[in-house]
Amino acid sequence: MPEFSENQACYPFYRAGLVQGLMMDLKSQIDQEKLPRHIAVIMDGNGRWAKQHGKPRVFGHRNGVKAVRETTEAAAELGIEYLTLYAFSTENWKRPQTEVGALMHLLVETLHKEINTLSKNNIRLKAIGQIEKLPEKTYKALLDGIKNTAGNTRMTLVLALNYSAKWDIVQAAGKLAEKAADKVILPGEIDETAFANELSTAGMPDPELLIRTSGEYRISNFLLWQIAYAELFFSPVFWPEFRKQHLYEAIIDYQRRERRFGQISEQVIADKPV
Repeated sequence: MPEFSENQACYPFYRAGLVQGLMMDLKSQIDQEKLPRHIAVIMDGNGRWAKQHGKPRVFGHRNGVKAVRETTEAAAELGIEYLTLYAFSTENWKRPQTEVGALMHLLVETLHKEINTLSKNNIRLKAIGQIEKLPEKTYKALLDGIKNTAGNTRMTLVLALNYSAKWDIVQAAGKLAEKAADKVILPGEIDETAFANELSTAGMPDPELLIRTSGEYRISNFLLWQIAYAELFFSPVFWPEFRKQHLYEAIIDYQRRERRFGQISEQVIADKPV
């Protein structure tokens, strides 16, 4: 058996030190006065990451839980108010039933394990989407988690489950149509604010930063109305490997951009407080 040198034996600790140093350096570059209030994440690449490691797709989903934990922790530490994670889309039901079943089981397992941690960190859990159509055990675990963290105030973690942005827009339009038919609201009173108040994200600020992992450049039917003015950040990193430093990189990139909202640069500069 070959003997390891002292340098080889120390390498894992050396590498861990480098990573920690990188994280601290990146974190120090973040302007606390320019944080996005709401970050949304399309967690992509679990299956491809598992394939790279010669494992079944569910192996990637399981390892993605650590990325969820680290991203949630990092966002809360920074002072982000809302973090929305695209956990399961309505289109995901088309996947093989074995994978869908494993995902639902993993969600229940994760909720049971992580709810106490969320409460200890004063993080509230919410969900958007057609959650009532989830399997009974999954739906119950989710409702229990939402109930048990309802009083927490540090940050809100939003899980988009059985979610479709097109469904969200259609159901909002349907609610307004019913209100108009009942004369609760006049058609002429329907504006952007009235419409946003019927979306599943009512009461939340719109995301200012949308992150998608795995190198894909798609929105995939996620928060289409809400991200009208979000900054988009596409990371090549597969979701199971996404860590705090990657979130920091996305926020730093966001803070370097000029958010004009239809104005020109000179107007934005003139509007800034002196």
